[in-house]
Amino acid sequence: MQEKELKALVTLLEDDDHEVVNHVEGQIRSFGTSIIPFLEQEWEHQFNPVIQRKIEDLIHSLQFELVQERLIDWKKSEEDNLLKGLWLVATYQYPDLEYDELKKEIDQLYYEVWTEMKEDLVPFDQVRVMNSVIFDKLKFRANTKNFHSPANSMINIVLESKKGNPISLCSIYLLVAQKLNLPVYGVNLPNLFILTYKNDHTQFYINVFNKGLIFSREDIDNYIEHLQLEPRDIYYNPCSHISIIVRYLRNLVVSFEKVGDYEKSDEVKTILQQIEPDPSEEI
Repeated sequence: MQEKELKALVTLLEDDDHEVVNHVEGQIRSFGTSIIPFLEQEWEHQFNPVIQRKIEDLIHSLQFELVQERLIDWKKSEEDNLLKGLWLVATYQYPDLEYDELKKEIDQLYYEVWTEMKEDLVPFDQVRVMNSVIFDKLKFRANTKNFHSPANSMINIVLESKKGNPISLCSIYLLVAQKLNLPVYGVNLPNLFILTYKNDHTQFYINVFNKGLIFSREDIDNYIEHLQLEPRDIYYNPCSHISIIVRYLRNLVVSFEKVGDYEKSDEVKTILQQIEPDPSEEI
């Protein structure tokens, strides 16, 4: 379809006949997510508030589809790239966010830690260096005042504000550790996401939400017992990147419900249905 015909379709969005409008919207949606740039351009040059609002709704609907498509593709082929998954989650709220912007910020954090990291440090000291740089020098911290804010699950906002929830702070810490080739992984504890340092000789745990506090398996035993839960392997061992993204999305569902935005909460539930792993991995 030519651009003139597309523009003509857009003008019909203000038609008084609901059937006509529904038909036009259906035709526009049929072009898929590739039509988003055209709609954005039309919105910028549109002076009719009715048409402008209809375009906004169409753009949001198509961007929502795009997030789902990209996350499904990421799960199939790029799950090893955690940052890419975190970027895709953030594009739900910030569709113009550039992946390269996030990558530069993580690269800078890596450089800050790398310059302080000395060779032949034992695992505990490697973590202590990371803690010193991330929490003391760079001032990353727990967002306890607005714990349920949706912004805590948006990596771009967490990097900017340096405040986040357990899983977002863990994710940033984990991305830096991965670039340093440290054997650090996520662990899906109930009510608290943590990290583990695990190699053939050593395993201990890191509570990033508490400034990188180091603790032991026995501490997890006590935590599980306090919650009156049965011990499970997933409470002690590394989880997959898809499990991290799923937990992000579950946090977002709760966050949007807490602020009364049930429409977005329902949309995130829809995204979750597309990428949730086998039930045996769930908490």
